[in-house]
Amino acid sequence: MTALAERNPTVKAGLLLAVSLATVVLLDPVTLAALYLAGVAVARFGAGVRGRALLLAQVPFWSFALGVLAVNALSRPGTVLLDSPVRVTQEGLVVGLGLALRGLVIGALTVAFLASTPPRALMVSLTQHARLSPRYAYALLAGHRMLAGLPRHWADVRAAQAVRAPLRRDGTPRTGVAALGRAAFALLVHQVRASERVALALESRGLSDRPRTLWRPVPLDRRDALLAVGVVVAVAAVVVAGVLVAPLLPPWLRV
Repeated sequence: MTALAERNPTVKAGLLLAVSLATVVLLDPVTLAALYLAGVAVARFGAGVRGRALLLAQVPFWSFALGVLAVNALSRPGTVLLDSPVRVTQEGLVVGLGLALRGLVIGALTVAFLASTPPRALMVSLTQHARLSPRYAYALLAGHRMLAGLPRHWADVRAAQAVRAPLRRDGTPRTGVAALGRAAFALLVHQVRASERVALALESRGLSDRPRTLWRPVPLDRRDALLAVGVVVAVAAVVVAGVLVAPLLPPWLRV
């Protein structure tokens, strides 16, 4: 078990939210880059995410970051750095880099949180420590389970389509863009029906807003408090260091 996996899920969720909100007021690319590297280190060594899995998990966040960087670099007014074949401004590049790094910081920390937090422990902790209604806690658990099963259901739908599809001359199934649309619609219908069955099952078991007993409570001790203090101190130290280093940076890196 990794170091983060032993910590309380509610505390980790609160820290993730706090750091995410802290990045909203930051736009300095150097400070955000340092926070991103720290987030990657937490995911790798604190949550135990392997190198290849860590890279694959960040692909969506990198795609989003590149889009944000491109939009700001090409659309914001300012000092022109490149005017052919596209117009790139210095202000747009710096602001876009800062916004992109914001997303990467949140993405790396989210990967660490998900990799180190079992869904059941999160649900129990939210009910036990965050005083969340069991209705919402169990709904989050059910939604997590359904989301985790989406790739398997998608593969089943595509396999069924391949069996029914007409064959080409070389014997391979003939599928195209329209088939992808039909598969997406079939997956949507399946998830809607599955969510209805889950809701009925939860209601039939007497799930309500009343207090419920817990079979295996999630611990909350001083080590969780030390984790919270450590994260706050580390983030504050990085921000202060960024403020001190900012005057030494080249002008094109300053916001």
